[in-house]
Amino acid sequence: MVDSPGDNLLAEFASAVDAVRGAVEIQRGFKVKNAKLPPERRMEFRIGINVGDVVVEGERLYGDGVNIAARLEGLAEPGGICISGRVYDHIKNKLALEYEYMGEQAVKNITKPVRVYRVQPTPGAVVSTPSTEPTLALPDKSSLAVLPFTNMSGDPEQEYFSDGMTDDLITDLSKLSGVFIIARNSVFPYKGKAVDVAELSRRLGVRYVVEGSVRKAGNRVRINVQLVDATTGGHLWAERYDRELQDIFALQDEVTQKIVFALKIQLTADEQVRFRQAPTTNLDAYDYFLRGQAYFWRLTREVNSQARQMYEKAIELDSQYAGAYAVLSRTYFIEWLLQWSQDPQVLAQGFAAAQRAVVLDDSLPLAHAMLGMAYLWQKRHEQAIAEGEKAITLGPNYAEGHVWLGVILNLARRPEEAIGLVEKARRLNPHDSFCYLFTLGLAYRLTFRHEEAIAAFRRASLATPIFCLLT
Repeated sequence: MVDSPGDNLLAEFASAVDAVRGAVEIQRGFKVKNAKLPPERRMEFRIGINVGDVVVEGERLYGDGVNIAARLEGLAEPGGICISGRVYDHIKNKLALEYEYMGEQAVKNITKPVRVYRVQPTPGAVVSTPSTEPTLALPDKSSLAVLPFTNMSGDPEQEYFSDGMTDDLITDLSKLSGVFIIARNSVFPYKGKAVDVAELSRRLGVRYVVEGSVRKAGNRVRINVQLVDATTGGHLWAERYDRELQDIFALQDEVTQKIVFALKIQLTADEQVRFRQAPTTNLDAYDYFLRGQAYFWRLTREVNSQARQMYEKAIELDSQYAGAYAVLSRTYFIEWLLQWSQDPQVLAQGFAAAQRAVVLDDSLPLAHAMLGMAYLWQKRHEQAIAEGEKAITLGPNYAEGHVWLGVILNLARRPEEAIGLVEKARRLNPHDSFCYLFTLGLAYRLTFRHEEAIAAFRRASLATPIFCLLT
């Protein structure tokens, strides 16, 4: 025991395994004691565990290592345990426990988001972390996972740029009909971790893996990219690019085309045209767009507002930036769906932004998906379905587009069609999501397949709810 500030206790352990084992025993002990007490006398504590450097001053410990543990404690439920991604990496194969991935969480006074896992000590619980997903069969076309690019700039503030390069590559490839590509939410849990590509291939059901790094300094950017056959470990292609920042869009297109060529993917005429379309001519606008994306993926009310501000600045610099309007519309719809606001104007603003995006560029899957959801809330089902179908036509690998269309079809009383769409989305994004499973469960219920509905709802109850809305 190190300290006892207020009603908290701070303890130090010799290993992460000991810390987690101790936390589980503590919570089990409280559970037994509390079962014998009336509700008003029960003691239900939250526990947070982190691994990290600390500052030792006499008998005190402090620093980010301690601060993160305190923030994790705040994220835990009463009687629950939350651990950081660093702890999870140490213990995942050493204890007979299961873990639910909660995503990257923005926590107070910590610069970078923290990967968080909820410990589930009950044997047999369904787990929504990629490490426990079953082995998946390979699709009948070239299949690919793009791992998060490593930020090599030496500046954590540039993390948004390397993440943005990864996002853009996934987005560009997901629009191609001749390839099967895993969604963002199923690859970003591997960020910053040593990855066994053969194991990744089995877990995500892909044959090829793209790995890379980004170094941005001043007006220059260096990108290293390699394409690996995960089933053999062999390198199909590797390249280093050192370019002026103003050439970033041409560079992204070149990387995409090299991957397409290496995998012998056939492009349609429309797909060939889209390769030559830069999203904006204003690099400052693009920078604000990427910063907005970095905020958005932290998945809280506050950062959603910050993301919106970044997107609005991008639009101020380039009023023709269709992609910025599309992601701007998403911030409004997320705000409404998560009930962060009850103002009807929020929906109207989201609808207007999506419409503007489509007018500027009719080829954006996200913009059509947002329009589809807007029409759904207006109970204009046929228009909603048309927009949803356009979204997945433009983005054959757009996992969330398939789910959103499934939602629309359920509410339009066409659940039979929703089942196949959601199942495809789950294959594109194997990381279990509440919305995917709930939408699937509802479709089964509406088609009177009750046992399958119950199974889907049970899994949904253990998944992370926020992932139903995003990617």
